[in-house]
Amino acid sequence: MSADLLEVHKLEKNYDGVKALADFSCSVRHGEILGLIGPNGAGKTTFFNVASGFIAPDSGGIVFKGTNITHLPPHRIANLGISRTFQNLRLIRQISVLDNVLLCFQDQPGEKLRNVFFNWRQSRRQESENRQEAYALLEEAGLLNKAGDPAEELSYGQQKLLSLVCCLAAKSDLLLLDEPVAGIAPEMTERILETIRGLPPKGKSVVLIEHNLDAVMQICDRVIFMDAGAKVSEGTPEEVRNDPKVIEAYID
Repeated sequence: MSADLLEVHKLEKNYDGVKALADFSCSVRHGEILGLIGPNGAGKTTFFNVASGFIAPDSGGIVFKGTNITHLPPHRIANLGISRTFQNLRLIRQISVLDNVLLCFQDQPGEKLRNVFFNWRQSRRQESENRQEAYALLEEAGLLNKAGDPAEELSYGQQKLLSLVCCLAAKSDLLLLDEPVAGIAPEMTERILETIRGLPPKGKSVVLIEHNLDAVMQICDRVIFMDAGAKVSEGTPEEVRNDPKVIEAYID
């Protein structure tokens, strides 16, 4: 098995002459947590949008588990095993916490009309199994007591945690987390970081965008610093934090 789960080759993306990605290459290894840091406008979210199929690059490519996903639509990429969160969360706030999680399970038999009429026992059994797994995920995240509440009644930090749980329900191999602990209370920050720490032992890899450098230093195996769409520095958290180019451009 290749050490690299995701391979990114020379991505370019321009908006009206402004480079959002400039010859950007990187890799994500099996079972690692990779942090992307950099100022606003550095290209971090643009990379997530390309990797998850929401926008197409002008050039370059992405290979995931040996498959070229560069121009695949988001649902195909999700089915292959990449899930992501968004800064604006994108939960369905009017339905329950539990139902938000249930919607994220892949290949549910009840999604096909034929199964509803001819394989209803299988559909019912799968729905029951999904429900039990959803409850288990919510319990592990400390949200089980909120399962029946509308998602809109959760605190902002709890909604961010729910977004992460939804990614786990999709059973993806790679999670792209966009600012998972930005703007939330310290207690919830620690709960989310603890959840992320527990993902590599479960066979998951993580790429996270985060402005909270303390959080990045705590949980990331490697860090990439981006600026103006390009990779400026890459290494361990300590190596990147002490890189003079990073200190000059961002930290100081």
